[in-house]
Amino acid sequence: MEKEYVLRVLQKKRLFRYGGRQDQSEAYALEQMYKERTNVKHGLAVNAGTSALISALIGAGVGPGDEVIIPSYTYIATATAVLIARAVPVIVEVDDSLTMDPQAFEAAITTYTKAVIPVHMRGVPCQMDEILAIADKASLTVIEDVAQANGGSYKGRALGSLGHAGCLSFQQYKLVTAGEGGMLLTSDDSIYARASIYHDSAFTFWGNNRFARWGTESSVDFDPFPGENYRMSELNAALAMAQSQRIDSLVDRLQRLKGRIVEGIRDIPNIRLQRIPDPAGDVSYSLVFYLPTVAQAQRFSSELQQEGIPNGTIDNNGFADRHIYKNWTYVMNKVAISDKDNPWTNEHYKGHVEYAPDMCPRTLDWLSRAISVSLHQSMTDEDADDLIEAVRKVAATI
Repeated sequence: MEKEYVLRVLQKKRLFRYGGRQDQSEAYALEQMYKERTNVKHGLAVNAGTSALISALIGAGVGPGDEVIIPSYTYIATATAVLIARAVPVIVEVDDSLTMDPQAFEAAITTYTKAVIPVHMRGVPCQMDEILAIADKASLTVIEDVAQANGGSYKGRALGSLGHAGCLSFQQYKLVTAGEGGMLLTSDDSIYARASIYHDSAFTFWGNNRFARWGTESSVDFDPFPGENYRMSELNAALAMAQSQRIDSLVDRLQRLKGRIVEGIRDIPNIRLQRIPDPAGDVSYSLVFYLPTVAQAQRFSSELQQEGIPNGTIDNNGFADRHIYKNWTYVMNKVAISDKDNPWTNEHYKGHVEYAPDMCPRTLDWLSRAISVSLHQSMTDEDADDLIEAVRKVAATI
């Protein structure tokens, strides 16, 4: 299917989405697909998940002087997006779900807090009821980071559709990939209009009234302001379209496999399964469980490896995992693009945030005792049963 979609682009001799009729654009078609999938009003195709996050933050009016709350376990791009928007990232604990702890989020809110980015980490939906209630009370913008959870849901609603905006990634290592690419989802006209202008430095020049011309259904009109070039190419859009045709069947298969494995190991003493806020919405490409101590986790991982089961302890991978806050070197050291353009020292910022490697001890405790096993669509029931047998065998020796 991928070849068919890519060849269609080449045959049209159109790699740029604004090079002809909008209804013949692959990027436009991808936006329509995800609008329908997630039941939101607007979709904006961009060149990366990070670009989607930055565009969403700019769309929400986040800028110098603002703080944005993010979890301590997420890819560094979440923090980077906040810094590119010239705001200050405030890092809070995750809990046994390995997603943002709602209580930690609430405790971190200050008068400078503008937004929060809950991250549906490793395909696991965040505790969105609690997060949305806290954000609503404090009048904060909620931007969901769905980079690792495309196809997931929370209580029947698609991830990315619960907050004010949601950001997908189609990067190489995602369940649905185009090599690179992203998508901003929102039902907020203002966020969409501002993000559209920001994602394309010439956006407002493709027509006198670009929103009306391309039928974007936005009721908000803005004067032009400087933007980036985050547009998605037609080739990337075509690949994402082809891949997205299979997303539901992939998630269904992964959920069935993970369910089989969980049922086979849930009764093992001294193993604690990762808590999933909504199991029905888990994308299910990752199995995580915890051991009582760090030493037991490291031993368990090693012995499981010897049984032929690839795995890892999340906080002991032999390299600086950029998903763990303590390894975000330039964030920890407050290094910005320029000394003259530093969000922490900007004249508009009146708050004070400090970082330290041990600032989120509960996060580090969960991560250091965690065993992670990747699941994939090529796994068979026999593979799942082999995994169950191996985990039970190793657990009997710990």
